[in-house]
Amino acid sequence: MPAFSDPYNPNSPLSSGCSCGRHATRDAHEADPAARSSESEALAGRAVESAIVRALFPEDALRRRFLQAVGASTAMAAISTFFPVGAAKEAFAQGAGKIEKTKLKVGFIPITCATPIIMAHPMGFYSKQGLDVEVVKTAGWAVIRDKTLNKEYDAAHMLSPMPLAITLGAGAQPIPYTMPAVENINGQAITLAIKHKDKRDPKSWKGFKFAVPFDYSMHNYLLRYYVAEYGLDPDKDIQIRVVPPPEMVANLRADNIDGFLAPDPVNQRAVYDGVGFIHTLSKDIWDGHPCCAFAASKEFVTQTPNTYHALLKAIIDATAFARKPGNRKQIAEAIAPANYLNQPVTVVEQVLTGTFADGLGNVRKVPDRIDFDPFPWHSFAVWILTQMKRWGQLKGDVSYEKVAREVFLATDTAKLMKEVGLTPPGATSKKFTVMKKEFDPAKPDAYLASFAIRRAA
Repeated sequence: MPAFSDPYNPNSPLSSGCSCGRHATRDAHEADPAARSSESEALAGRAVESAIVRALFPEDALRRRFLQAVGASTAMAAISTFFPVGAAKEAFAQGAGKIEKTKLKVGFIPITCATPIIMAHPMGFYSKQGLDVEVVKTAGWAVIRDKTLNKEYDAAHMLSPMPLAITLGAGAQPIPYTMPAVENINGQAITLAIKHKDKRDPKSWKGFKFAVPFDYSMHNYLLRYYVAEYGLDPDKDIQIRVVPPPEMVANLRADNIDGFLAPDPVNQRAVYDGVGFIHTLSKDIWDGHPCCAFAASKEFVTQTPNTYHALLKAIIDATAFARKPGNRKQIAEAIAPANYLNQPVTVVEQVLTGTFADGLGNVRKVPDRIDFDPFPWHSFAVWILTQMKRWGQLKGDVSYEKVAREVFLATDTAKLMKEVGLTPPGATSKKFTVMKKEFDPAKPDAYLASFAIRRAA
């Protein structure tokens, strides 16, 4: 039965259960994406109406007899003459939506993957939601994690695997964390030092030293996946070290590394400086893969729900703007300055527009080199968890789907996507292909077992 049933329906009891009345149980309601995404709009108003009618008719039998005698329309009109139902709904909505905390700090790493989080500041998306947000440039992912966990930051730009690792306690004590929005899809590349321009076959990379931005990153997992598909063991045949993105080009120039799988604009800056070339875009490994994310602790989400809602809406609204190719040059100008990316506008433009020099004498046109889609597919989380297990970062059994649902908050994102004019998918999971190999999120253990090169038992 509905959680807030129609109080003007004499056949509908005012009791708890399914909130839309179309499902036999609450579990059935939760399994229906359409029901979940439309639930909150009607729920608040229905709650007010139910409270008013319940107060007037403490005994449900009296309410039923009254409604059967006069009809729903007459009852609504009569109640409205001496009780301002509309005003009550409006007051309830305003009270429920009051932002608990308007001044916020959000940490970010200066890379184009953080585009929605960064651009929301100079382009007014935060202020539009009544927020005063300070976006704080941060040196590296470990610092981002620690400052967020210590509550110096209210929320942060994180790598999409990080909230999963934090929640599961990979490398530290477990703390419930959430990822309500993907910041960008694609947007990475493997870049090699210019001296290796004749070594395009990964089988020739034995002994190479590569940089990735963090252990718990798509960059690490995609690089490992890529070289393993060419028969190289990433823990034995190459070296992988963690280097903060702002330091990668300098390390390539100094010959400390042979290449990196990095976020942009790091790859394009290596080309711009003449020290590297783009070997392959990450979209050519897995087209549409998640990269970075907007993340916040479960505590922030639950204790300041209206602040969380406003912050998430600002970021999803910015994402919708960034998704349109015609806006990319304007965004590049907004986020290139020193307090954000500290990059030449032309470097940022090449990344965001997808028309770029590759360092090998070619100008390539790949409009979706980086793209923006905030939906946090549960199947993305499941794939990441398989790779964490594959390389020994997680031990024992993993409740893949349960963890995915708790950390990747797809329902919240779907609702807000609709509010800003985006169309969310009707499901939270899907199959996809990584280097011509299909991933079925319903069969994670079989997928994991199919790899010849892995650490997992």
